[in-house]
Amino acid sequence: MEETSALIEQRKSKLSSLREMGINPFMNKFTPDIGCGVARERFDRGELTEGTVVRIAGRVTAHRDMGKSQFFDLRDSSGRVQVYAQKSSLPADALTLIQNLDLADFLGVQGVLFRTRTGEPSVRLDAVTILSKALRPPPAKWHGLEDTEIRYRQRYLDLMANEAAFQVFQQRSAIVHEIRTFLHDRGFMEVETPMMQSIPGGAAAQPFKTFHNSLGCEFFLRIALELYLKRLLVGGYHKVFEIGRNFRNEGLSRRHNPEFTMLEAYEAFGDYSTMMNLVEALIQHVALKVVGTLVIEHRNETGEVVKTIDLGSFRRARYRDLVREVAGADWFEVSPAERRRRAIEDLKLGGDIAAGYEDFEVSSAVFEKLVEPTLIQPTFVTHLPYQLVPLAKLSPDDPETVEVFECCINGQEISPGYTEQNDPIEQRQRLEGQAGGEKQKLDEDFLVALEHGMPPAGGIGIGIDRLCMMLLGQESIRDVILFPQLRPKV
Repeated sequence: MEETSALIEQRKSKLSSLREMGINPFMNKFTPDIGCGVARERFDRGELTEGTVVRIAGRVTAHRDMGKSQFFDLRDSSGRVQVYAQKSSLPADALTLIQNLDLADFLGVQGVLFRTRTGEPSVRLDAVTILSKALRPPPAKWHGLEDTEIRYRQRYLDLMANEAAFQVFQQRSAIVHEIRTFLHDRGFMEVETPMMQSIPGGAAAQPFKTFHNSLGCEFFLRIALELYLKRLLVGGYHKVFEIGRNFRNEGLSRRHNPEFTMLEAYEAFGDYSTMMNLVEALIQHVALKVVGTLVIEHRNETGEVVKTIDLGSFRRARYRDLVREVAGADWFEVSPAERRRRAIEDLKLGGDIAAGYEDFEVSSAVFEKLVEPTLIQPTFVTHLPYQLVPLAKLSPDDPETVEVFECCINGQEISPGYTEQNDPIEQRQRLEGQAGGEKQKLDEDFLVALEHGMPPAGGIGIGIDRLCMMLLGQESIRDVILFPQLRPKV
């Protein structure tokens, strides 16, 4: 702490020196005409020739004083480029400015492109402007922070120091862009629906509560996008989607954050089968556009490949068949009491089977704990128990299941999809069953909307954060969310 305080005082002293020269580094303006990394790349490719004048701006990430010469690296969002300054050719004020530089300062530079004797693409400085003086030193290691607490709590330091993290979030942005492009190209319209809702619906989850002072009533942050998007199908829009935040007042883990980003899309006259095809095509499109391959490698800290995911084809398997593979071929033929006993004693799931669990919940725990984590390769798990998904249509060949899929990749659910329930009478009965008979939990406005007629439709959700984890080789959801939720610092 004392060392940091001393460095801050040294930087403040340099700031005072600059101000004594009549320079206020927080007021100067400079307009670059090319990115640092772009200038370097285009010069390397021969698109820019030696002697081309460029104006670049960025953060100082390295500074080498060679006596008669000064070298420093400037970095912006496009990458870095080396800047060379020869003391004998610099005006006195520019030389003084450079002598008062610190790592992490922002500079504007005008100069010409050339190559050093070692072949390094560089900019020979002709004029320099300081754009922002950093009063705190950068992270000790520019190649990356090792303290995960700092990485998540002060993400800006992580982005400054960790090129890999910087690229992850650039790629996340590209993933969302490509999702939008894919859906727009197929005729889907992007919409926005309320984040504050009087009744949270579309999923079974614990909501966050808030209070609207002017209306004098309680609201909930939404737990899903679904019910408002279906209202738009009733209204006549036949292809709609939304990318937005959901909020669930539940636990945190490597795969869960209370605030997360979801895509939901609905297509009139589709069903769960057409939506499976849509999800497969969408994920493959995004992988090729952003990562450049359908074969995704996950590496450990030493760079060794520990997992390979092939997105070239998606397996389809029924829920019951997968449960039987781990719980026994006769699992669904034995009595509920025997299933509970086997789950607790034979499968060692005692800690995951609550005393009040219904029979379908016991099988669901088997799937979640023993099946889903093994589904590393893309798998559409179909025909789930009807009790798990009250907003989907029953399977015509098996009234105990619904026309639903869960797309599992990398050992977790990436995307659910349904043949959407559009029978208002059946929907009311199913929602009443989920609500345990509590009428106040029913979204009556949604049910009234269904009574006006909703076309048959297919719907999907895709967890954007989990999709990014899978495509970008990240094992924690916190590594793909810029500012994950953390306990406040005391």
